[in-house]
Amino acid sequence: MVHHQVTLAEVAKHAKVSLATASRVLNGSTRQVSAELRDRVLATARELGYLPNASAQALARNSSSLVGLVVHDIADPYFSSIAAGVTRVAEEAGLIVVLGTTSREPDRELALLSTLRAHRARAVVLVGTRTTDDAATRKLADEVEAFQKQGGRVACVSQAHLPADTVVPANAQGAHDLAARLAEQGHREFAVLAGPERLLAARDRLDGFRAGLAAHGVELAERNIVHGAFTRDGGHTAMHELLDRGTGARCVFAVNDVMAVGAMAATRERGLRSPDDVAVAGFGDIPTLSDLVPALTTVRLPLEEIGERAARLALEGDAPLEPRTVEVGAKVVLRDSTALRH
Repeated sequence: MVHHQVTLAEVAKHAKVSLATASRVLNGSTRQVSAELRDRVLATARELGYLPNASAQALARNSSSLVGLVVHDIADPYFSSIAAGVTRVAEEAGLIVVLGTTSREPDRELALLSTLRAHRARAVVLVGTRTTDDAATRKLADEVEAFQKQGGRVACVSQAHLPADTVVPANAQGAHDLAARLAEQGHREFAVLAGPERLLAARDRLDGFRAGLAAHGVELAERNIVHGAFTRDGGHTAMHELLDRGTGARCVFAVNDVMAVGAMAATRERGLRSPDDVAVAGFGDIPTLSDLVPALTTVRLPLEEIGERAARLALEGDAPLEPRTVEVGAKVVLRDSTALRH
């Protein structure tokens, strides 16, 4: 059975008002309508079962109740934890979160932001590291500016390379502190599963870790650095490659937690134990680590808080004259995966 969808024109006809008046009442126009006409239109709409057109409302208001959330990979607990924080703040404000994933493709990120602009999204939170691709960053910056000129707001969780408020995790400092703590524990033979070279977060963590080791008189050899995908499988493959190189490294830093999980699986497949044969550390402190044995040493970022802070930046008041940067600290958490047994 096909149900008839009541149109705005039918509401106007039954309420005995013009189509323009009915639209102003039901689509949220800022133009004033008398209380008597407004009540008549709303009563008629309820009687007929009229459902407002969200797109028409967005056009009338030049805004909508939508908040865009664009992440690289929602299956990664790092991003899902940040997403939980964004969603909590948006829902408290009575807004609806629309999720898009980029699979780390700059063109996809650009297309999602453009689509959200076309739908008059009130705000967008972009979560994910910037890359070394300057041309892609410039294109995205242009789209961010266009979105904000239209009246929307953008906030980022990344490096502060876009014309928008940005929450910046302490990637380099956190990795620096981790290296220092591991060296203080007595570790001396290090390797790094460094992620893709083009990702700035991976680069910052590698550079910070190298500097932390150097401060304790330990040099990180280039052959002890293996680049790979920023995923569990990337860590798994990179660890096998490292072991095949025969570097003799006894303490391995994976630049994110899911890579570390993959690395620990690879060590088990090679008949090695962690931490007795190879110690492993990660970065992020994602929630799923509570199920990992041995417990993973990592650098804790307050992931849900990061999401909440980014959402508040995107939703609060008028846009600032200059983009703001909010730095979020990191804390080293030493666990069994790097414990030295004397």
